Parts: sequence; structure tokens; C-alpha cells
Amino acid sequence: MSQFKKVTIVGPLAPPAGGMANQTKKLAEFLRSENVSVDVIRTNPDYKPAFIGKIPVLRALFRLVSYKLTLIMRLKNTDVIHIMANSGWSWHLFAAPAIIFGRLYNKPVIVNYRGGYAADFFSKSWFWVNLTLKKSQAIIVPSVFLQEVFDDFGKESVVIPNVLDKNLFFQTDKPTSDKSPHLIVTRNLEAIYDVATTVRAFALVKKEYPQAYLSIAGTGPEKKPLTALITDLNLEDSVSFTGRLGPEEMANLYQQADIMLNASTVDNTPNSIIEALACATPVVTTDAGGIPKLVTHQHDALLVNIADHQKMAEGVIDILNSETLQKTLINNGLNTIEKFYWVNVWLKLKACYDESIINNRVK
Repeated sequence: MSQFKKVTIVGPLAPPAGGMANQTKKLAEFLRSENVSVDVIRTNPDYKPAFIGKIPVLRALFRLVSYKLTLIMRLKNTDVIHIMANSGWSWHLFAAPAIIFGRLYNKPVIVNYRGGYAADFFSKSWFWVNLTLKKSQAIIVPSVFLQEVFDDFGKESVVIPNVLDKNLFFQTDKPTSDKSPHLIVTRNLEAIYDVATTVRAFALVKKEYPQAYLSIAGTGPEKKPLTALITDLNLEDSVSFTGRLGPEEMANLYQQADIMLNASTVDNTPNSIIEALACATPVVTTDAGGIPKLVTHQHDALLVNIADHQKMAEGVIDILNSETLQKTLINNGLNTIEKFYWVNVWLKLKACYDESIINNRVK
């Protein structure tokens, strides 16, 4: 029998959409499906009144004060506190206060740490991070990559994968076209995701498959330079920006695509790769950060070096030219993502919650 009836999750929710925001939403939904009462304290709530959001300094101060007051009022009425944590100022401004207030109420605190910058952040700020981190009952991470980072700093962590919604992301019968393959990119248009490399790779693929086309799903500050690059490469008629897509739209995009490209330069366990594999869409990705801990070259994905658009293009062409390689990557990919389904995640998460509650009582 569970030791808990209510869980409070501290984390962001869309908008804006993003990996952590999506995971916060899904975690709350799946916990409720297990008859667990869930309270979500947003780290990015809407500004009320709305005009405050237009005043830079005031909006930051307003959000922090409002956030801390919310923590004080709502953390005392829960059995477990589950904090979605990240590197940089996000840790200091949102995760650390939640840990401190949680412990003031003597509640078991679970820190769910994610993000590809962990090693760099810890090396610069470990004294302050550890000062609050040691107050938690458990640290959970979504990948072996991050677990190894914590090991390097002498902290034990438990790997509990991101949860994948199998009702959204699943294999379907794809439209087949040998002559006009559909490639997709599903990362935000930010420098760390290096979408420019995927565009350059696509330009090379076009020489082999003139009717190929590329859909870029996401928004961000890199759109203007990417648009200029697309123009320079004469790809205007073959590349489209879909803008930000909702979960259902994103799932449909994976299910209609032939190959997903990922050129990130910093990463942990990208949900985009997991979702693509679940939809039986082969993946060509860089080997940034924790990606080699998630997928294996020529087993369930093709891996290339960061910024190597030539090898990325060659990987795409290899997949398009080989039905055997396609089937290998698809079948192995579907096996790889089994651990991300809720039925498996729930077993580990429930055990972690129960153990944390018991350990907190002992203390």
C-alpha cells in the first residue's frame, strides 16, 4: 500500500511549451490516473494583472515574490514534494526555495534534475547547489548520463525515465514515397539545437532526392538566420516552418515523417528522439551529451559528430537507400522506448516516493 495520497509537483507548464513543461503536465496527468491527488505549483505562472508581464524588472520581482508566497501556502498540505529542477538561475530562483520551504514543513523532497548543462553548472556553483540539494530525500534523473554527472560530485541519484504518452506517440502506417522523402526537425530554434546543421545536411540530401522536403517544428530566436540560410541554399520551396505544435500535432508530424534529424550541441535525454522512435520514425542525431546513453549507433539510431552536416546527410541517404537499415532502426527503436511508458515509470517512481517518506520519518 502506498505511503502517500497527495503529491505536489513544482515545475513549469506550457505556455511556453518545452521538455520540462511537457513532462510536468504528463507527470501530473499520469499520477492522477493512479488516484493520487496532485497539486502543481507553476514556476512560470501567468502574470496577474497581465500588464506586469510587460515591465522587465517588475515582472521578475513580482513572479519571485508570488512564487515564494505560493510555496509557503501550499507545500504544507502534501505528502511528497516533487521538484522539476534545472541548471543555472532556474536552480537558484525556483528549485532551491522549494527545497528549503519543503524542509521547513518537514516534507519529503524529491529533486527531479534534468538538463544538459549540469556538469558545467555544478563545477561553478556546487557549494550553493549542494547546500540545498543535501536537504532532499532523493535525487532522480532521466538518464544514466546525468546519473554519472552526480556520481562525479559524490551524490547518489536514481534513474527514472521521462514518461512517454503511448496514446499519443505510437507507430502507424506511414505514407510511402521513394522519391519525395519527408524529413523533420522538432527542436526549438535556439543556438544549442543547431538547426542550421540539419538545413545544410538537407541541402546535400536534395542532390540525391530532389523532391525531398523538410519541416521544422519549433520557434525561437534563430528563425531569421535560418531563413537567410535557406534562401542562400535555394531551399525556399523545400523547407517549411510549422511554428510551435501542440502534442497531438507533433505526434502526427512524427507519424507522417520518414526521418527525424537532431543536431543539438548540448543535450541530455531529448524527448524529441524518444517520441520519434515511438512513432517508428528513424533518427539521425548528433552524439551530444547524453544522447549516446539513450540510443546506439546503427542499432536504434544513426549518430554523427556535432556540426557534421556531411555525415548527417550520408546517414539520411543510407536510411533512404536501405529498407533493411530502416527496419532495423525502427524495430530496435520501438524496443528502446519501452522503459519510457508509464506502467514502467510508475513502478520506479512509486517506490522512490514511498522510500523517501519512510526515510523522512526516520530522520
